[in-house]
Amino acid sequence: MNRRQRLPGQRPLVRTLALAAGWTAVALLGTFALDPFRNYQLALVAAYLCAAAGLTVLVGATGQLSLGHAALMAVGGYGYALTSNALPFEGAARFVIALLAGAAASAVVGLLLGLAAARLSGPYLAGLSLAVVVALPAVASTWSTVLHGDQGVQTAFEGTPDALRRVIALEQWQAMVAVVVAAVVVTALTVLRGGRFGLRMQAVRDDEVAARLSGIPAGRVKVMAFTASSVAAGLGGAVLCFVAQAVSPGAYTVGFSLLLVVAVVIGGLGSILGAALGSAVIVLLPWLIGRLTAGMPADASQRLDGNLAVLVFGLLLITVMAVAPEGLRGLLTRRRRRLPAAPRLIEEPAPRKVLVPTEEQR
Repeated sequence: MNRRQRLPGQRPLVRTLALAAGWTAVALLGTFALDPFRNYQLALVAAYLCAAAGLTVLVGATGQLSLGHAALMAVGGYGYALTSNALPFEGAARFVIALLAGAAASAVVGLLLGLAAARLSGPYLAGLSLAVVVALPAVASTWSTVLHGDQGVQTAFEGTPDALRRVIALEQWQAMVAVVVAAVVVTALTVLRGGRFGLRMQAVRDDEVAARLSGIPAGRVKVMAFTASSVAAGLGGAVLCFVAQAVSPGAYTVGFSLLLVVAVVIGGLGSILGAALGSAVIVLLPWLIGRLTAGMPADASQRLDGNLAVLVFGLLLITVMAVAPEGLRGLLTRRRRRLPAAPRLIEEPAPRKVLVPTEEQR
């Protein structure tokens, strides 16, 4: 295949990096217009986006369904917390080293799951990944001397740097760090999917037998795709631990893992923009429901707490699948195509008619 040929939707590397830098700058500047709570929500969206982007690339590009990305986020969070507490120094160096440690820990676990994923497919792979999430509290209790059981691990306080403390609040600083990490993860996944490896993933997804006959190592592609998705989820868990200053198995339940799948499906399967939209939905929708039920009686509010959000997510998922199977991203694209073309301000002159003389005139 010619190097200059690209699949539909793929962009050159320079344009991808330019778009990533532009949107990152917009998000960083937007933190100055938000209050502390909104910046906290932005940091959560960025952390969830890391895991959702990795999951949507895994499912959309290779067809491997994983229900255990919450456990991979927990692995990244524990790796970040334990490394951060073990380092004797502070500052940006400690954060970067702890972040890389969380990514490495999730890469190892993802590699082990990927080796199993290369031999499993469909509901078997989904069941295996779901079992990892179910076993997470038991693992934390078994290694209670290191992971501290249900109490989790608290990290050392990471405040705003001294040079920026007068102009940037703590929540804004956390949001800015989360946005930068999410931008790096999303850009790396976009470049990975848009390159030669992305073509191999799509070939394995479309027809694994044909891909093997073409010389593509399907098992190796699946393992590498699962590992890359796990690293993205681990970085999301590390960012979430950085924001919450703690990590515990109770925050990464089966419900949270299914919520990541809901975010990917609602946003648009296989789309990075859809992952961003779905991450915003799963953060903002429970908050909005809580605001709407705040004026209810105490008994009704207690009964609806948590249950109403699950019901709304289910109804939203059914509605999106019925109205727009491509998700919110597909709905936006469809609406953009239906917009009428802008009228031309300057009309083009009509083409001149060229009179060709006949034989008699000649």
